[in-house]
Amino acid sequence: MLRYTGITFICLFLLVITAEAQELRVVNRGMIKDSVIHLNEAPGMGVVWITQSNFSNGAIEFDVKGKNLLQKSFVGIAFHGVNDTTYDAVYFRPFNFQVPEAGRRGHSVQYISLPAHDWQQLRQDFPGKYENEIDPSTNPNKWFHVKVVVAYPEVSVYVNEERCLTVSQLSTQKTGMIGYWVGYGSAGDWKNLEIK
Repeated sequence: MLRYTGITFICLFLLVITAEAQELRVVNRGMIKDSVIHLNEAPGMGVVWITQSNFSNGAIEFDVKGKNLLQKSFVGIAFHGVNDTTYDAVYFRPFNFQVPEAGRRGHSVQYISLPAHDWQQLRQDFPGKYENEIDPSTNPNKWFHVKVVVAYPEVSVYVNEERCLTVSQLSTQKTGMIGYWVGYGSAGDWKNLEIK
């Protein structure tokens, strides 16, 4: 009897952890959640915070899908989130993955640190330092696999196992929430999130 009570307790404990890990708070988007997290298009940036997350160093892995629509697809992950406006993020511009112009391809993956360091400020003050191209064989309309490795202050980004960006974080926060992130006017899809 005691043995079964212990097993029941362990199972209930795991269910509570799983439920907490799935608690999401949506900011400036509509969300559909089944086996995929889908965020709709809307003006401004949007994020879905995993409310029970408290990430410092490690790896964040996920599959993501945007669209090959010029200036309409910005998809990624936010981390070290303090609140809805203070966080670091890595995101992708799928519409730049396969363009012939090297300058635009160089804007395929981007690191930002909000609120002080958005993409415009970083591109103006540090051209090419906080963004890069990815393997141009990556299909902008299909799922691709991302791994973001944070070892404060270094952030390395991999797409389909190939490193495409390494930067030093611009923020001083070393821990915080993780969230699914979309840019201005963008929708996106995520699945298979793992935090290690």
